Amino acid sequence: MNAAAKRLDRHDWLSAGFEALTQSGPDALKAEPLARRLGTTKGSFYWHFKDVPDYHAALLETWEARVIAETDAALAAQENPVGKLRDLAQIIADPSRDIPAEPAIRAWAAGHDGAAQKVARVDAYWLTLAQHLLSETGIRNPEMARIICAAGIGMAGLEQDRPGHNRDAIGSLVDLVLALR
Repeated sequence: MNAAAKRLDRHDWLSAGFEALTQSGPDALKAEPLARRLGTTKGSFYWHFKDVPDYHAALLETWEARVIAETDAALAAQENPVGKLRDLAQIIADPSRDIPAEPAIRAWAAGHDGAAQKVARVDAYWLTLAQHLLSETGIRNPEMARIICAAGIGMAGLEQDRPGHNRDAIGSLVDLVLALR
């Protein structure tokens, strides 16, 4: 069933936005290009969103909520801080997880204040978690958390070349940091 044959909801518009952002960049996050992508009118867009900035805010809120929910769920599955730290680092480094458009959102953040604020909040969340988990393992140097988070974020951009290699690489970095105990 195509988009024109069914009633679109906010989720449809947000999903189309993540896809458009990934494929075409932030210029595609406007009512008319999104309506064309979904095979509908701009009226449907404005039924669900006050305006384009409202849409951008909803897209970014959805992304942030998904990042936090996925991170929390993964860490809840582990019982010890070493396993949680390794999982956290692998989440950060893996752009193929269930978080849509993360590399594109990070690129968008370079020129969009709202995106930059959300990226900064997610990064601060991850950094706080990493610092806490490292502290639980006996490592109190906050720079180690920054190193792990920054390496994971940087690795996410490399994943396109060799899918699956980031898990092992970031896991090795975590092992190296933990060996400093």
